[in-house]
Formats: sequence, C-alpha cells, structure tokens
Amino acid sequence: MSIFIDSANLTHVKTAVELGWVRGITTNPLLLAQSDMKTSELLKSLKLLSKGPIFYQLTANSLDASLAEAHEALEILEKQLVVKLPPSDLGFRLCSELSSRMACCPTAIYSTSQALIAREAGAQYLAVYVNRAMRLMGDGLKLVEDIAEILKDSQTRLLAASLKSPDEAIRAFSAGAQHLTLPYSTLMEMSKHSLSDEAIKQFRSEGKGLNQP
Repeated sequence: MSIFIDSANLTHVKTAVELGWVRGITTNPLLLAQSDMKTSELLKSLKLLSKGPIFYQLTANSLDASLAEAHEALEILEKQLVVKLPPSDLGFRLCSELSSRMACCPTAIYSTSQALIAREAGAQYLAVYVNRAMRLMGDGLKLVEDIAEILKDSQTRLLAASLKSPDEAIRAFSAGAQHLTLPYSTLMEMSKHSLSDEAIKQFRSEGKGLNQP
C-alpha cells in the first residue's frame, strides 16, 4: 500500500515528500497546467523531489503521437514513470502496447467493465475517481468494492483518487483500494485530530524527557 500526493506544485510536493510516508506523485494535465514551467522541466523537478513513482498522463490524440509522448516521458522520468491513460479505445490500446515496457494506469475509471479491460490490457494500476463517483453516481465506495473484486488475483492495483477528506481516504482503502492519492490539503489533514492536539499540548506542558532538566 502506498499514499501519493496528487499535485504538480513543487512546494507542496516537497513538503509532502519530507513527511516521510508519501511514496510518490500523481499528476494530470490540469495540475500540470497550473504551473508556469515547461512540462519537461516540471517533471525533471518532480523527479528530484521523489524517488517513488511519478504518474504522467498522455495528452496526444493519436497512437503514434501518444507512443512518442510516452517515450519522451520515459526519457525524463526513467523507471519512476507511470503512464496515465484515458479510458478510451485509444487509451486501452496504448495500455496494451506499453504495459510490457513501462507501468500504465488507465485513469478516470467509472465502471467495472472499464476495470476489466484495464486488467486484460496489462495495466499495473487503474485510478478510480471516488469523490466524483459519489457525487455523480451515488455510491463511489460500492464502485471501489466492485472493481477490487474484478482485480482480485491480478497484477493491476486499484488507486483511489478524487478523495476530499481523510474519512473518504480511509473508507476507500477499507473498500478495497490498494493505493491512495490525495491532494495537498487532504494529505496534510491525515495525521491530525483535535484530541491528539490536546494530548500533545499536555505532554509538552506537563511532561518530562531527556531534553528537560
């Protein structure tokens, strides 16, 4: 199981990686578009911040152009690259073509049939948009459960994305997600609880350790 940060903000990524328990970075074209940096330079900067997987989504609209883009990303990110692919005929064909050479992750998955295709195409990951499915379909956690069943005994790992709170993250993991990717704000809430804050305050004000006389 791994927790990733879903961001292309270098400051946020650096802070998250320094926590010690964030294992990689997921990005998408919308997150990359929020930066003024050239995409290739931004990916190089992300690579310097994390030794874990870095997810990059292809944006080309043809097979040949997409293959070229994937190999360009591979030159930058090397073994850290996970290629994200849209759940379209082209995306699943690319998954089948690329998955033996680089890790692939069909993304924006909203059905068990898409999950089954991703599995058969050799995907190493697939990403389910949990919060968006909850808002638009009514039960995003049931979707996670059903897809987890589809992926049982396969090499394809279920990545829960679109998580807007620690509670959603925990519920997605309990429903069968093997990995979680969290936006910065949610990520920074994961270790916090008001009762824990009270305990920490008491430890500091009333306790004693090696650094006190």
